[in-house]
Amino acid sequence: MPTPYGSRGGMAFSADELRVLRRALAVALHPAPLADADVQDCLRLAGSVDEAAREASRLRTFLLADLARYRTALPGSARGYLELLQDALAAGYDPQPDDLMALRGLRAHPVAAALLERCRRLAEHSVRTRLAAATPGPRTRLLAFPGGRAAADDQKPAPKPTPKAEPQPKAPRPDRPIPTPGEVFPPRRKPTPPPAARAAG
Repeated sequence: MPTPYGSRGGMAFSADELRVLRRALAVALHPAPLADADVQDCLRLAGSVDEAAREASRLRTFLLADLARYRTALPGSARGYLELLQDALAAGYDPQPDDLMALRGLRAHPVAAALLERCRRLAEHSVRTRLAAATPGPRTRLLAFPGGRAAADDQKPAPKPTPKAEPQPKAPRPDRPIPTPGEVFPPRRKPTPPPAARAAG
């Protein structure tokens, strides 16, 4: 069974497992029928690899828990903390803000100073990767294919507008008599003189 190689998360295979792995890779590159025994060997190796991956995940969890404990106990635990941090970084650990702060406090130690620069670069790379993943890509303009539904819709003749009916003149009401000129233009009345003029007359 392959086993995790130390705390760095790699795997070590036995000679028999390497033989089965090489055979599986050869079949993947050049497909060929496999004997039943070879199939069973590949299945056993796949199961062993899965179990080793789970074990590596458990070891990584323990490593990060130890790293947090040593970081909390700084500065007295500086040596153990720096060793654990190197192992965690080798296993793919992304340094946290607490790690950067702890390393700044240990800058007098040459190993801590080197790790601080390394962790800064890793943190900046991680931030850029997250920003690139969060930034939406350019929107692709969708174009209709020739002869598609859009073209068919364009070829349909537009309906002609319905002409509006012109208003018809109203017919005169038969029950209403035609007004006479006297009614339309009543005679002008003489203006009434003011009261003072009537008294003088």
